[in-house]
Amino acid sequence: MATTVHEPPRIDQNSPARPLPRRTGGGGLSDIIPGDGQLREVRDRSPEPARTGIWVALAAIAMAFAALTSALIVRQGSGNDWQHILIPPILFFNTLVLVVSSGTLEIARKQVAGFVRGEGATRAHAMQWLGATLTLGLVFVVGQYLAWLRLRAAGLYLATNPNSSFFYVLTALHAIHVLGGLGGLTRVIVLLRGPVLRLRKSTLDATSYYWHFMGMLWIYLLFVLWLKL
Repeated sequence: MATTVHEPPRIDQNSPARPLPRRTGGGGLSDIIPGDGQLREVRDRSPEPARTGIWVALAAIAMAFAALTSALIVRQGSGNDWQHILIPPILFFNTLVLVVSSGTLEIARKQVAGFVRGEGATRAHAMQWLGATLTLGLVFVVGQYLAWLRLRAAGLYLATNPNSSFFYVLTALHAIHVLGGLGGLTRVIVLLRGPVLRLRKSTLDATSYYWHFMGMLWIYLLFVLWLKL
């Protein structure tokens, strides 16, 4: 039986190239193939590692403090040696300082965005607000240390009773994480102040998310300490 072979169509070199077909399935290929089919414009739209990593870190921190809170509640109801202690008043001042620092950081983010876009904000203004946030964070850590001194003056140490043990552990662990946030803020300032702007938006966003989370976490811990201790 004879087989008919059709000649392939000729391609006109002067005719415009047909766009590549867009796909709606297959793992999100429609997100990386542009509508006009020009592969030279393909960009990776996956989230940056800084943004992904910060949510993993915050989830781990939240789980750790939730476990400590559960241990506190269980320990309180398991013995007769639970002696209530007075919360040092400076903790409320420290809370105000941390809340204000979140506000100054948000102003700093807007200043950085305005500076990058050339909308009137200057690098100096952004640096000032970042410096204010860093200073308030240091004030918070110093205030926590003064609270520990207040407890020591009252004869309450780490091993005095279960109440003081949980107080020192929870507040010290939170202060360590705040110091980590101060390190992140310092890195943001260094990247911003250089002759060449090396600060990425994802880095500033991740640092801001972490810092705001530390503020919310501290308000939660203060409520737990006030209610249970």
